[in-house]
Amino acid sequence: MGEGQPAGGQSALGNAYRILFAVISFLVGAVLVYGGSKLLLLGGSAYYLLAGLAYCVLAVLFFVKHRLALLFTVVIFAATVVWAFCDTPEIGYWALLPRLVVPAILFALGLWAAATLPTTVSSTKRVSVFSGLGIVGALLVTLVEAFFPHGQISNPQAAAPDQVAENTKTDAPEDWEFFGRNAAGTRFAPYTQITPDNVSKLKVAWVYHTGRRTKGAGTGVDENTPQQIGNVLYSCTPENLITALDADTGRPIWKFDAKAHSAEHVTCRGIGYYDMDKDVSLTAEEKAASPDPLCRQRILTSTVDARFIALDAHTGALCPAFGDNGVVDIKKQMGPTENGKRYHPTSIPVVMGHIAVIGGWVRDIVHGEPSGVVRAYDVRTGALAWAWDVGRPDDTQAPAEGQDFTQETPNVWTIPTYDKDLNLVYLPTGNGPPDYWGGDRNAVKEKFGAAIVAVEATTGKTKWVFQTVHHDVWDYDLPSQPVLYDVTNAQGEKVPALIQTTKTGHIFVVDRRTGQPVTEVQERSVPTSPAAQGEHLSPTQPFSVGMPIIGADPLTESSMWGVSTFDQLYCRIMFKDSVYEGPFTPPGEKPYIEWPSLLGGMNWGGISIDERKGVMFVNDMRMPLRMTLVNKEEAKHYKVSTDEVPGFMGTIRPQVAGPYAGVRIDILQSPLEVPCNTPPFGTMSAIDLKTKKLLWQVPMGTTQDLGPMGIKTHLPVPMGMPTLGGPTSTASGLLFFAGTQDYYLRALESATGKEVWRERLPVGAVAAPLIYKSPKTGKEYVVISAGGMSHSPDVGDYIIAYTLPEGTAH
Repeated sequence: MGEGQPAGGQSALGNAYRILFAVISFLVGAVLVYGGSKLLLLGGSAYYLLAGLAYCVLAVLFFVKHRLALLFTVVIFAATVVWAFCDTPEIGYWALLPRLVVPAILFALGLWAAATLPTTVSSTKRVSVFSGLGIVGALLVTLVEAFFPHGQISNPQAAAPDQVAENTKTDAPEDWEFFGRNAAGTRFAPYTQITPDNVSKLKVAWVYHTGRRTKGAGTGVDENTPQQIGNVLYSCTPENLITALDADTGRPIWKFDAKAHSAEHVTCRGIGYYDMDKDVSLTAEEKAASPDPLCRQRILTSTVDARFIALDAHTGALCPAFGDNGVVDIKKQMGPTENGKRYHPTSIPVVMGHIAVIGGWVRDIVHGEPSGVVRAYDVRTGALAWAWDVGRPDDTQAPAEGQDFTQETPNVWTIPTYDKDLNLVYLPTGNGPPDYWGGDRNAVKEKFGAAIVAVEATTGKTKWVFQTVHHDVWDYDLPSQPVLYDVTNAQGEKVPALIQTTKTGHIFVVDRRTGQPVTEVQERSVPTSPAAQGEHLSPTQPFSVGMPIIGADPLTESSMWGVSTFDQLYCRIMFKDSVYEGPFTPPGEKPYIEWPSLLGGMNWGGISIDERKGVMFVNDMRMPLRMTLVNKEEAKHYKVSTDEVPGFMGTIRPQVAGPYAGVRIDILQSPLEVPCNTPPFGTMSAIDLKTKKLLWQVPMGTTQDLGPMGIKTHLPVPMGMPTLGGPTSTASGLLFFAGTQDYYLRALESATGKEVWRERLPVGAVAAPLIYKSPKTGKEYVVISAGGMSHSPDVGDYIIAYTLPEGTAH
């Protein structure tokens, strides 16, 4: 024994390490005892309290050099492993990570600390040291595994026999004329030049900078999918700067700046296109008598300050015979619009022959908000053709001078769909304001809120209504364009159907002739208490059980997640300290959990359908909210904000209704600003429309550009992040998508969901990709508007086109 060494040969360094581990173990135990006690008092799991006490005892054992310290270390970890597998609702990588990683680190440290004890024999010391190294090795493997996808679903046996649909399109160049490419909204590109085999060879063909404003208040979000007509693309920026571009070079042909500004919901998703020469709704005499021969092909845009504008498609000049020198003021007779701040269109004009229909976004805050009326205009003159005002159901014309359309009615802020054969336009509605309390709602709001409404395209008369949420007090507006596609019913009959995705994760399929369900819908009982003061909730809600329900599995305490044991404990406490009764939990004055939340589920991006295979693709986001109705007295203690999530977290959003003055809306998340539900937080799913079953589901997006605390991690961990925008499918078996939190445009193999290509973008993108074939060169292009993800500090003004190099085999 050397001079100065402790008795028993234990080194000073080993002694210091043992004491350090004891301190760490005690601190961990103290945190778990504190949090675990709170959780247990709320009726939650006893594990955290027991584990905390165990770590505190372990600290004492190491501090006094007790011979049972090693055994206790092993017992704690073994018990934790057993608990983790029993507690996990669905065993998987992400579910086990917060339950086992921190305990495994403590286990490894404890094994090494045990090797410093004078009571541990030499052979046991060696086992402890090497076992600790083994645990570290397992943790390194766990770290590496984080960079591989987890939670995928593959169900190829759910696919119907592989049959190409009868209505398969040719590979000839065609126009992308509507928001979803065709009038039906399927967002399917019938081209085969770019394939899973050669997509990796895609190169940038051209880049165009739109010149949009990117700094200051009200810059908005770039949600634009350009339209392609012949060899020209038409794009719009959030503040309605319209540009015509050469489809092969990206060079601008003309620009028109509407100089539109607004304070909220600043966006432009696309433009409308009208060609008088191809309009079969007009006679030859009517075409010949056109008052404006210079605008036979015209671009139609609705602006964020609530104007409707018509431009010559070839020059960008205003059409002088349309409205007042090319402009119609659509704020008139709408109520208190505040120059568009409280009302403006956020979708696109949907052209139906020589009529275009326009809905609008309404700020759903107080009684007396602007009208939710949907109006149709003659695209030649700008004259009102009809108005769908649910407060005046028998009058489809404008009110008398000095009067307004009915205020605070259900509105249509997303994109309608037109069925030429049935002469119907389908309106996906929101609810009449205010959003979160409906104790005094009238019969009109109750009937038409959160519903698909079929209206005669030529008259504006209501034909049928199908409601997806009764008495909506969760802000479950219908967010996306209804898509028209023929599907088979339970009897095997092909039915002209309408497919509507929702924020609740439900997908409704109805007969577009009658509004009757094609796939099974059940009215199920839902909780009605505890209810807010003066509220009267619907005792049942429609559940679309005949289609897969995406991302809406009920939450439990065990499904709460965290990056570590500690923030998972925090999330479990938050869950148990909230009201959650499952789907359609009643809003109230005690914090309640809304899941799926008003963010979705599915949102405005919509779906894509591979028309050859009959397969539907849809992306989603999964972010529960913790909300509270705030009465007028309590509201005095809050800052008021009209910003969007997450901008108003910690504030209240005005919601002046009944006894309430606002609603507090926070993401249910840990102190690390990570959602409390188990990943993935966003996915892409494929559904076979013949069998009505899920084929595959994959997490979408990585933490590279958005991690804990909003920090860019630069680590591409593919856990699946919240998505926006929509996908675009092709006849060659590809699915293109860009609406992830990381800055990539991706291509998936549509048969399996496997990623086969991705390209880094300068900023994020929430728009759906445009895919077209140039009629001039025959090249197939993939185009994305990249203006930045919602709420991202990285904002740009890019339109980027990709194509295959010359000579690439097709």
